[in-house]
Amino acid sequence: MIGFVLIILLLYATNASANYVLFERAEELTASDDIIGLAIAVVRDGKVEAVRTYGKRDLKSEAPVEPTTVFRIASLSKGFTASLIAMLTEEGALSFDDPITSFVSDFRLKHGRQSRATLGAILSHRVGLPPYAYDNLLEAGTSPATIRTRLGGVDPICNVGACYAYQNVAFDAARFAIETKQEASFAEALAERLFIPLQMNSASVGMAPFIAAPTRAISYTRHSGKGAWREKPVRSAYYNVPAAGGINASIADMAMWLLTQMGGAQEILSEDVRAMMHSPQVETRAERRMRSLRAQLNNAWYGYGWRIYDYGGSTVINHSGSVEGYSAQIAFLPEHDVGVVLLTNSRSREFFELLPTFLNDELDLPAFGSSD
Repeated sequence: MIGFVLIILLLYATNASANYVLFERAEELTASDDIIGLAIAVVRDGKVEAVRTYGKRDLKSEAPVEPTTVFRIASLSKGFTASLIAMLTEEGALSFDDPITSFVSDFRLKHGRQSRATLGAILSHRVGLPPYAYDNLLEAGTSPATIRTRLGGVDPICNVGACYAYQNVAFDAARFAIETKQEASFAEALAERLFIPLQMNSASVGMAPFIAAPTRAISYTRHSGKGAWREKPVRSAYYNVPAAGGINASIADMAMWLLTQMGGAQEILSEDVRAMMHSPQVETRAERRMRSLRAQLNNAWYGYGWRIYDYGGSTVINHSGSVEGYSAQIAFLPEHDVGVVLLTNSRSREFFELLPTFLNDELDLPAFGSSD
């Protein structure tokens, strides 16, 4: 039934007459070659209100971006991982206080501190490691298993649980708890518990299904944000830490995911599960310096797989991600029951102006980039 309803909503939303400053800006950016391809979904009051696609998914074939075009969603994957953990916690199979070493034996922290690293600490980036610990090794082709052991030689920046520092390799360790309790691979668990029930028909995990997707978006980058766009080959690095950054999805899939996070499929993701993830666990003060958000960002926290902002006096639940030329953002205003998903296949600074453009418009704040 969910799938049938989503199809009807998407058919309506794709042709809906809703007009946003966001859509005008999206058209400008794709027309001016600042962005190659772009997909947007807006959810409001329990409905997919609008789906818009712009530009090309492939410059060579000139194939356009469509609602079923598949993108890499990068670190938006973390919200899926946290959702599975929270669902299993609600069912009594897991606890956020469970030590990660109960599920993965090769995870190490200096001075034996891995015994204090809980699932909650992993999912909220509070394991005491420096930011992005050994992402450089991951990108160089070192296996995550080797890196997890080598983390034991890294000097901590704080005690476990005491501070925030964003991670990918360490975060991915959470998937072993899912695999243990589901008795299935991470990809199989996602399909069984989320993708299939939510009719996210284009969603997948890993490099092979992405390469095989007939409607996948090709990614593009250019030097220093200028010059000709160049196709960027798909690399396996972050697919090797799938719980942190290995999911692929279309805007049709992500519209359903946003709707679910906003309470639109409570039989799958209950209010209690969503509250677990969307509750602040640690303050993330450095985010207040972000160029695109700092004018209205009063404070910022990380929950479990999700960021929480005080933005212009309103709560924003959100996450962003970038990998190999693909970028993605998801955000919603729970007090206003409206949210947005943005996906692109081009590495573009201008892409990150779109979320504050949407938020400021919704909250009647000064237009993004204005001097007011």
